[in-house]
Amino acid sequence: MSHTDGPGSGRRHDDVPSGPSGQRSKELPLTSAFTNPISRKENLHSIYAMLIAVMMFSFMDTTMKLLSATYPATQVTALRALSSLPLLCAYIWYRGAFRGIFNVRWGMHVFRAVLGIAMLTTFAYGLKALSLAEAYSIFFIAPALITMLSVFVLKERVVAGQWVAIVVGLVGVLVVLRPEGSGFLTLGGLAILAAAACYAVSAITARLLARTDSTESMMFWLLTLMAIGAVALAWPMWVPVRAADGATLLALALSGFFGQLAITKAFSTGKASIVAPFEYTALAWGVAIDRLLWQALPDGYTLLGAGIIIASGIYLVRRESAHKESEHP
Repeated sequence: MSHTDGPGSGRRHDDVPSGPSGQRSKELPLTSAFTNPISRKENLHSIYAMLIAVMMFSFMDTTMKLLSATYPATQVTALRALSSLPLLCAYIWYRGAFRGIFNVRWGMHVFRAVLGIAMLTTFAYGLKALSLAEAYSIFFIAPALITMLSVFVLKERVVAGQWVAIVVGLVGVLVVLRPEGSGFLTLGGLAILAAAACYAVSAITARLLARTDSTESMMFWLLTLMAIGAVALAWPMWVPVRAADGATLLALALSGFFGQLAITKAFSTGKASIVAPFEYTALAWGVAIDRLLWQALPDGYTLLGAGIIIASGIYLVRRESAHKESEHP
């Protein structure tokens, strides 16, 4: 899934693990999963929120794929940011969270916006050539990339098992790309891989920003700066927006906005190791939408590679959660 202000991409969940106060979800006083009725209820609600978020982001990616057939990738990125920005502004105003919106670390926000533009542009470009299922299968490598980057940027400790999982995840990507077939080194496949890499760096940047800046400011400046930058890049080749695409743009705005709210809810109240694996249900949505709209089904290589990558990602999420619990009993 290609949401920008959501963390993925540790994925999208590493990008938005914080609640309304800006505190990261790992700092919330949650008990272990399903150890008492309150914890069980919170985790179940968070799972439902994640399933809704995955559905919304799958719809958003579908609209981006539809738009990418008519508009340049940079313009699709601009339309994504512009369409959701009014809804986000209304939400922040409703919460009374505009106070202090300018008191942020500008350099990191600009850097994150550049990454967001690069991620969505390469993702939209890749969707021109690949099915949703193929794109998701490759993009699922993002958790492994985030874990790897956390060693060098956040100075986190990664044990041997996690390194093995990272390597296994990369092998899964190679399986999807088919080293001996037509999928290897195609521009579409490489574009999605580049999008996952940009997402991983953005997620690490978001972790650093979350130490000082509120969730609302991170969401607002990401979309605002992305809109400005993407419009500037797309303007020389701007294609007039057709009236027939109005419904698609509305769906893009609504799915992106409500998906963001749902994923923020999921990771602000639930246990990450329980909630995060449900993000991989995006593959089921991708397969269903591919079949419904484009009469396409993934081949054996795509499903095998996706299974390898998903197994690697779930291990990394659960290993990270266990490590945090040992440090913060």
